[in-house]
Amino acid sequence: MTYTFLEPYTFSNKVALRNRVLLAPMTTSSSTPEGTVTEDELIYYLVRSSGPGAVITACAYIDSKGQAFKNGMGASKDSHLNGLKKLAQVIKLQGAKAILQIYHGGRMSQRQFNGGRQPVSPSAIRAEREWADTPKELTETGIHILVSQFGAAVRRAIDAGFDGVELHGANTYLLQQFFSPHSNRRQDDWGGSLEKRLRFPIEVVRHCQSVIDAHASEGFLLGYRLSPEEVEEPGIRLTDTYVLIDALIGLKVDYIHLSVGHYAQPSIVGFGNYKKQIPQQIADYVSKRVPLIAVGSIQTAADAEKALEYSQLVSIGRQLIIEPKWVEKHAEGKKRSITHYIDTAQKPIYRLPDAMFEMITGIPGWFPVRDGTSNT
Repeated sequence: MTYTFLEPYTFSNKVALRNRVLLAPMTTSSSTPEGTVTEDELIYYLVRSSGPGAVITACAYIDSKGQAFKNGMGASKDSHLNGLKKLAQVIKLQGAKAILQIYHGGRMSQRQFNGGRQPVSPSAIRAEREWADTPKELTETGIHILVSQFGAAVRRAIDAGFDGVELHGANTYLLQQFFSPHSNRRQDDWGGSLEKRLRFPIEVVRHCQSVIDAHASEGFLLGYRLSPEEVEEPGIRLTDTYVLIDALIGLKVDYIHLSVGHYAQPSIVGFGNYKKQIPQQIADYVSKRVPLIAVGSIQTAADAEKALEYSQLVSIGRQLIIEPKWVEKHAEGKKRSITHYIDTAQKPIYRLPDAMFEMITGIPGWFPVRDGTSNT
């Protein structure tokens, strides 16, 4: 059987992928406390880069004060460069393209990961999370420093040998916080109206593009990940996201990567409208003006094919963690041998860092898990 997701794909800037599957960015929490990539992380990526057309890494912080996870990967200083070089080499070894995702956690950052420092955000509005601190409002100077830090992280990605960078503008992190009417209550040039709330993401994209133009060889990708809606009130709604999408297309980003729980997800606002799937609505609005990456609970070939009915590429996380050879087994006609759950008694076969394995098996309902130890 032939599958659309096994067909090659070429971006407008000539970057060619061997197929339309990308390993989704999944938090490993397995770098050193200083943000350096570890051997366990290199192994994790090595065993999962033989099939997909591209691998998007776990998010790497652009500023040590912006960490939302314990032992996250860093791209904030030159001492991270050696580890990033190893990571890019490992991913590209078997033919996949390597994309470094970069972010700042903003008000989602936590003191316990950031040396006890207060998080920053566009406004001093606390996130609606039990553990969240009230953030410090960024100054004009602080905002410009952050724009520069995003650009510096892109420069490190280029120097490390990556094929592209994805700006993490989703999951309520800093880029999204500037765009959100919940977290951005400013009344200056960086907030207030929808257009002013767009300014920070636009400035970051423009600055990163200038770094790419100055330092990267031809064919370096710059993608943008976004969450279409927020549950907060006031919060981002789909009509706001359309404005962001138009801005990103106008800036000529290479792709837009959705962040949703399911590739056919309805609205998360209120009770939702189950007749109108948010990814499909976005695809209709985009109308192929920019490549769209679908994501969310893509487990089977049928899921991937359905997602590709409205998108150009699919991003798969959980299933490629469970079954690193998911792509190859479909290409070789061996889909019956694909594993669809984590067996806790078989931990070594997954080649996952200890912290990541504990996270996966310790959060109820996140991954399909079977306790194989109970059968012995």
